[in-house]
Amino acid sequence: MTDLPSLDGRAAIVTGAGNGLGRAEALALAQAGASVVLNDLQAEAVDRTAAEIRAAGGNAVVRAGDIGESATAQAMLSSVLAEYGRLDIVVNNAGVLRDRMVFSMSDEEWDLVLRTHLRGHFLTTRLATAYWRDKSKQSGAPVYARIVNTSSEAFLLGSPGQPNYSAAKAGITALTVVTARSCARYGVRANAICPRARTAMTADLMGAAPDAGPDPLAPEHVAPLVTYLASAAADDINGEVFVVHGGVIAVLAPPSIRESFLAKEHGSADGMWTLEAVAEALGGFATGPSGAGFACEETLALADETIGFTAAGGH
Repeated sequence: MTDLPSLDGRAAIVTGAGNGLGRAEALALAQAGASVVLNDLQAEAVDRTAAEIRAAGGNAVVRAGDIGESATAQAMLSSVLAEYGRLDIVVNNAGVLRDRMVFSMSDEEWDLVLRTHLRGHFLTTRLATAYWRDKSKQSGAPVYARIVNTSSEAFLLGSPGQPNYSAAKAGITALTVVTARSCARYGVRANAICPRARTAMTADLMGAAPDAGPDPLAPEHVAPLVTYLASAAADDINGEVFVVHGGVIAVLAPPSIRESFLAKEHGSADGMWTLEAVAEALGGFATGPSGAGFACEETLALADETIGFTAAGGH
């Protein structure tokens, strides 16, 4: 039997830990042995999560506040170092929805969602990677460092009614890959998850839980992957994007080239593009039946066959 990954002696920051996914992830990290600093805008909710962890014998400190504020991110870093003397893991989860069609979305609705999701992920990532880079340079060797970011299938699907959310999640995916590539030398492992989970934020999308049997969209089904990615067992996993829900984990492939064209093959005398050459090259090209060529709908077919669940959605 495979030994369970342990986080004993590790210290973690978890944002959005008051409810839903963040709460489930915080509890799972603590159960695996990590000491945690928890953040949420809702102080009472995140206090309850911390109380659950302490009641089970774990260590938890709360730093409530707006994750879009630099001061909040700094307070979390200061707290984890003051309380536990180290930082090993960052789980970015905090988010908010303001759904509306792109043609009717307000500036404020756009800015709030990008600020909470994308800027929030950036602020903690910047501070954590700077800390780990300094530690690595001081020791002359890579350090133990894990980032788990929360993206969404919305960026893959181009979800109608979610231009702000989809854009933020695409940005988080790009931030994750950049972090993985630029900070691997210091020991940083950065990965992203696209979870489907029934939370307060997604209640209108996901509907009610089933009356009987396991709920395939319970946040607790996502937490084991997050815990694993935070552990030493995932040292060889970096810059990956996972879809996870129920009993399913899928590793996404990077974008591929569907078709390519050379100007020299389409009437260009010097091999460079002209309008005429472009017209000849793309004259027979058409986007597929989805209506959005870059959208990826393959994840919609993912299902836990033991539960028989298939749906779109995500955090």
